[in-house]
Amino acid sequence: MVKAALFVRLEAKPGKEQEVESFLMSGLPLVEQEPATIAWFGLRIGPSTFGIFDAFPDDAGRQAHLSGKVAEALMAKAADLFAKPPEIMNIDVLAAKLPS
Repeated sequence: MVKAALFVRLEAKPGKEQEVESFLMSGLPLVEQEPATIAWFGLRIGPSTFGIFDAFPDDAGRQAHLSGKVAEALMAKAADLFAKPPEIMNIDVLAAKLPS
């Protein structure tokens, strides 16, 4: 069951939109190695606005993800790719439908 999630809002620097898109796509193989990451989505919200939504069974899974390779890569690239620091929001999931 999913009880915890994250939403990360990312604003690309002008001219870095394609690099942000590529960066998000490259994150998929990393999160596939995280057993507690039940769902992970790299998103394009607008021309320069991107996001990440991911879901976990509990807060321990969320914390493991926040200290994992994707978060590490995100913070390492933040100054180069993003107009402002990533906005990371902890979310409590009230209801969810996932494939079984």
